Amino acid sequence: MTEPQPADPRRDDALAEFDLPLIQRLALQLQVTVLSVLLRASDVLLVALRPRLLRPYLGIWWEGILRTPYRARRSFEVVRALQASGQRFRELVYGETPLVTALSVLKHAGVGPASRLVDLGAGRGRVLIAASWLGARAHGVELLAEHVNRVAPRLQAAGMTLEEGDMMRADLRDATHVFTNWVALGDETKARLVAHLRGCRPGTRIVTVTRAIEAEDFPCRSRRWALFSWGLEAVWVHEYRPKDSPELA
Repeated sequence: MTEPQPADPRRDDALAEFDLPLIQRLALQLQVTVLSVLLRASDVLLVALRPRLLRPYLGIWWEGILRTPYRARRSFEVVRALQASGQRFRELVYGETPLVTALSVLKHAGVGPASRLVDLGAGRGRVLIAASWLGARAHGVELLAEHVNRVAPRLQAAGMTLEEGDMMRADLRDATHVFTNWVALGDETKARLVAHLRGCRPGTRIVTVTRAIEAEDFPCRSRRWALFSWGLEAVWVHEYRPKDSPELA
């Protein structure tokens, strides 16, 4: 009888739960491709209404075609990012939010010309473009330098900012709205993020995708369904209301 082998700490076993049979995987890929084409077409039509945003939008689209760090899942860049944040690989991988969806969600959350939105885990910045479309100031924090180095100059030219950094250290004091697409985040990472969100000003609205914030000081204002590149997801809008806050008395 052989002794059981210790688990390889470098292996991310959580990825195994996403394995699918070949036919199901091909069908899913076809569904995602068709949906992505339709969403991309609607995005282009929307951004054409704001000509100043057309160039950065097409630029980040082109950069995504050229190269993405997710294709080399064990690349130095991904490993460095994981070590810096304490996250697992699957927590960095999810589809980006379509512009048409981001516009609908942010408008529903009250984003407008007087707003400052911070996107935690901003990817290539589509949510930032949506916030700018609505007239808001938009800032994103992204862990992967690959994204930031390639698209930040394109976004900055249109008035948006994207910086490399850990979302757990992002400055949220001036934000009126915070967006976090935490589809793939584990429970521990979500708990750390909620603790960090308590650095927001009272009254700040927090938008989360898939699940609500389970904390009394983040009451839910609304829940609605929205279409993403991988399908329908619930989107929650919360408001930060710490106990005994004089601003909300």
